[in-house]
Amino acid sequence: MAKESMKARERKRERMVEKFAEKRKALKEAGDYIALQKLPKNASPVRLHNRCKLTGRPKGYMRLFGVSRINFREMANKGLIPGIRKASW
Repeated sequence: MAKESMKARERKRERMVEKFAEKRKALKEAGDYIALQKLPKNASPVRLHNRCKLTGRPKGYMRLFGVSRINFREMANKGLIPGIRKASW
């Protein structure tokens, strides 16, 4: 499980990206790269990292479900994800 500080830092980056999205888009279209550099570093969407919504695990993230592979498997086995079940043939 990830440290709470890491999860909080990632949430803070997400809020910052949302806050400056329109301003970044306008500056990019205008070609004003000097003003773009003066924005906070965390306002760039490149700095975001996908993390599991439940545990904060950074690796093994499944985009479609928003959780790590470990949590996905546990939830699928318990039947918590609609339409997903273990394969058997």
